Amino acid sequence: MYALLVCSLLVLFVTIERLLFWITIDLRRNRPLMDEVLELCRQGDWEMVRDKVQNSQDFVIRILVTGIVHREFSLSRAMEAAATDQLKRMSRFMGVLDTMITVAPLLGILGTVIGIISSFEILGAAGIDDPRAVTGGIAQALITTAGGLSIAIVSVFPFNYFQSRVNNAAHTIEQYATSLEIVYEKLLSGQNGEERPQ
Repeated sequence: MYALLVCSLLVLFVTIERLLFWITIDLRRNRPLMDEVLELCRQGDWEMVRDKVQNSQDFVIRILVTGIVHREFSLSRAMEAAATDQLKRMSRFMGVLDTMITVAPLLGILGTVIGIISSFEILGAAGIDDPRAVTGGIAQALITTAGGLSIAIVSVFPFNYFQSRVNNAAHTIEQYATSLEIVYEKLLSGQNGEERPQ
């Protein structure tokens, strides 16, 4: 039960930490600014983009800005590297929840097996004169299985929620990064078209 208590505390800590993280992410989002940045990129006004996003904490804008800063080298690779870092931050501690979902029931079953072994040792020593001691021990041993299953079941909900948030964030990043790549390619092709007649 002490091991299960540690598992439950870990689940509680991770859930609270991830909730606060995603609340902060939501508060920093600025969708109108993202659309404005894409429009400025379409016009090729890089200086205005820099001024607009100077104090932004939006993770998508940060990724776009990384691509814009490195546009002369490799816009897509720069955004890909920045996106990987952001998604890694978003997936932090997800392994802990995933592990608890698997380990907690196993710890519960282990506790139950140890309890049943103790009960049968009592049965072997005392005989069948006091069956209540044996059945009481087995009932007590089953508490660990119930505890382990409860922790696993409770852990599934935040794990799935946070995983869906990571997947949605990855989709949003891909959507805006693709839009920026298309805008930049059109801008380059337009500049090349203007240079050819000269």
